[in-house]
Amino acid sequence: MSKIKPSQGAPYARIMGVGGYRPTRVVPNEVILETIDSSDEWIRSRSGIATRHWASPEETVTAMSVEASGKAIADAGITPEQIGGVIVSTVSHFKQTPAVATEIADRIGAVKPAAFDISAGCAGFGYGLTLAKGMIVEGSAEYVLVIGVERLSDLTDLEDRATAFLFGDGAGAVVVGPAKEPGIGPTVWGSEGDKSETIKQTVPWTDYREGSVDKFPAITQEGQAVFRWAVFEMAKVAQQALDAAGISSADLDVFIPHQANMRIIDSMVKTLKLPDHVTVARDVETTGNTSAASIPLAMERLLATGQAKSGDTALVIGFGAGLVYAATVVTLP
Repeated sequence: MSKIKPSQGAPYARIMGVGGYRPTRVVPNEVILETIDSSDEWIRSRSGIATRHWASPEETVTAMSVEASGKAIADAGITPEQIGGVIVSTVSHFKQTPAVATEIADRIGAVKPAAFDISAGCAGFGYGLTLAKGMIVEGSAEYVLVIGVERLSDLTDLEDRATAFLFGDGAGAVVVGPAKEPGIGPTVWGSEGDKSETIKQTVPWTDYREGSVDKFPAITQEGQAVFRWAVFEMAKVAQQALDAAGISSADLDVFIPHQANMRIIDSMVKTLKLPDHVTVARDVETTGNTSAASIPLAMERLLATGQAKSGDTALVIGFGAGLVYAATVVTLP
């Protein structure tokens, strides 16, 4: 018989508050066209993107995260001292160690929380949300801050016609806390490593350091392969998340997919046969693809504009480099 005392966590967890930060500089497609042979019409038809935000030198991964976190904590109605965990998903923090989560935790005034980074690309927010839920139910933290943050402008090859127009910068954050009824459903997540070459960094950092390449590493992708995978396979994962939560698409109020591409979003809506009453996040048009930050940023905007409201039932799904994915049903804060 085990002598270990059972965990004393909350019965359930929920999202209590959300916050976002978009850099002040807005970059229209015309700026992208200065370095690639394309057109505004082609970019819009291919991706749905009209503008994106690019960070200034002062708008660092840490600075953007602190701004988004402050809003999420205030929205949740708690104090920074109550935060017991800080999880940051990012692929664009360029220090291997220490984790940027530790610096962010200190800057927001959290007191000795567990703090760590994860690298799960565009699915990173879903991964962080699932880990936070586990921490709360297990009892190792009462409130956990989950941040998705990217400065993808630092990893964009502006001469790559396939990707130059896609990426933007920003930070989104949520506070996850205890609940008396389910507020975050079961997560359907996984990876398909045999497809890892479809979205990747062009070369390792060591190649750049050693001088074997003279161009700074960037993100590249096989657009058509990624599109087909996202449209056909991720619609299946989204349906599995609905099934796991015990609801149908008719029970949904909101759909918040990763803001990768408007064509992917529209195709998933069609494949899932979402009813007309379901509000669909299409933040990609003015924010671009912000990877791990895209879902919380889209969530924050829907709530701020009144397109979604507190208590709505939302399906969220992220997918990207790895290839990795994560989907779950949540109650909006």
